[in-house]
Amino acid sequence: MKLRFLGHASFVIEDEPAVAIDPFDISYDSTVDYIFITHSHYDHCSPEDIEKIYDTQRTKIVAPPDCKEKLATLTSEIITVEPGKEYIEGKLRFRTVPAYNIGKPFHPKKNGWVGYIIYLSQSIYHPGDTDFIPEMKGLNPDIFLVPIGGTYTMNPEEAARAVEAVSPLQYSVPMHYGKIVGSISDAEKFRNLCKGEVRILKPEG
Repeated sequence: MKLRFLGHASFVIEDEPAVAIDPFDISYDSTVDYIFITHSHYDHCSPEDIEKIYDTQRTKIVAPPDCKEKLATLTSEIITVEPGKEYIEGKLRFRTVPAYNIGKPFHPKKNGWVGYIIYLSQSIYHPGDTDFIPEMKGLNPDIFLVPIGGTYTMNPEEAARAVEAVSPLQYSVPMHYGKIVGSISDAEKFRNLCKGEVRILKPEG
């Protein structure tokens, strides 16, 4: 399995199957088997970026219901999801985790937005745009992709506490910085605060 960080909250996981999560402002142009969208904000549900890696014969899109209208020009066949459930699509198993803010207006819990734990050759938890929430405790993925940029998500201190609760089995990767909010210094601060292993991946664009 190869994990590629494309900047902001965008990742491609080159495995069997190949998976992308929240492609936004990307230059990566190889198609994938599944595209996971956490919520409908423009920097996570970007039709023009999804189109770069979408193949009409191959690719399936997984997203909350409110993304369907934004993606209607690409396809009407979207696998819609809601928080707190487990799904099996073909050979792929994944689980949704609630994603929401506490004391901020940007990502209300009532919207039903999600993070995903995707079970490939390693399990990967992409929590979407979220604060440190109770539903994170004891999830124990192999790899935890952690938003650390603040304002719309956790800041480095909150993210470090989330890592302790999630308890990833291998390592954490900071994300959601460098394009809209947050900087590499936030990622480094997060690494210094974390008790477990942190890998800061260089954005590939």
